[in-house]
Amino acid sequence: MSLNKIAFTNIEVQPKINKGKIRSWLKEAVHKYDKKIGQINYIFCRDEYLLKINNDFLNHNYLTDIITFDMRDDNISNTLEADIYISTERVEDNAKTNQETIEKETLRVIIHGVLHLCGLNDKSKKQKEQMRRSENELIELYNTMFHVE
Repeated sequence: MSLNKIAFTNIEVQPKINKGKIRSWLKEAVHKYDKKIGQINYIFCRDEYLLKINNDFLNHNYLTDIITFDMRDDNISNTLEADIYISTERVEDNAKTNQETIEKETLRVIIHGVLHLCGLNDKSKKQKEQMRRSENELIELYNTMFHVE
């Protein structure tokens, strides 16, 4: 198992992200949850690609912005291992709906998957509120780290 590896793959899309900044940010973010990064693979794709994954692996027939596959053997290890699929089309639509920039919504989805790996859920209203607070706190960490206003 390699440590501190964050990979980015683009399938028919090219999101505008600074991979170096995101890698540094994610390492700081997971540290706040007493976790470390083993191997996290981010796969950016289109709706159609992610819908097929949603159907094939989760038996869900609807669009989603993100699917996180926890690849740890025990799902409780402090070393995070995952494949995280993100639909750039859903991110763009969510940004419009939430009146956010695509960049900020991309950060939100990137950290959302990691927060699931850190043990947060978003099934109940209370869990969704906690997830959103945690996303916002960690986006603020990114902004502070890289002097984003």
